Amino acid sequence: MEPSITDKKTNEELTKLLALIGEDELIQRYKELEAKVQKNEKLADLVERIKAAQKDAVQFAHYDKPEAEKAAIKRADELTKEFDEHPLVVAYREQLREANDLLQHVTDMIQYRINEELEKEG
Repeated sequence: MEPSITDKKTNEELTKLLALIGEDELIQRYKELEAKVQKNEKLADLVERIKAAQKDAVQFAHYDKPEAEKAAIKRADELTKEFDEHPLVVAYREQLREANDLLQHVTDMIQYRINEELEKEG
């Protein structure tokens, strides 16, 4: 089934809007921070160490070793805290919140305009 002319026009406009949003300075900063987080070896190492500690905790629980399980959970919690407090992660999460706020604002504006047009037609 071939899309209607209206659907094609809507898709073209949506593509333009997405491109404009992608060019926004706030979104660009978010993408840059995201790339830095993904390339950071210390953060990647922390993630692997957290996973290992969590896996250890599950195994210790399975083999009924509560003290070892508690120690593994504590280690995982400490590593998670270190990860969460890393300046790059803090900056990334703040930028993510700002990007989400921008996208929510754009979504709200679109919804408002659509509702306005529907009311005019009705």
